[in-house]
Amino acid sequence: MPLSMVNVGETRLIRKIGGQTETKQFLEKLGFVVGGEIKVVSVMGGNLIVQVKEARVAISKEMALKIMV
Repeated sequence: MPLSMVNVGETRLIRKIGGQTETKQFLEKLGFVVGGEIKVVSVMGGNLIVQVKEARVAISKEMALKIMV
């Protein structure tokens, strides 16, 4: 399921990252890698704040749809 469907406070494993090569590389630099853990911290207007490794990152709803957990 896409990351955008995960409830606040839940931690999941990243299964797949979709999108174009540039998008995948951008997310990888931020710490979004297949097999890595991701936790949804909050949701505002469909946009998410997530915790990846030791950092919190804000991502758009469209970006969250490309990350499968």
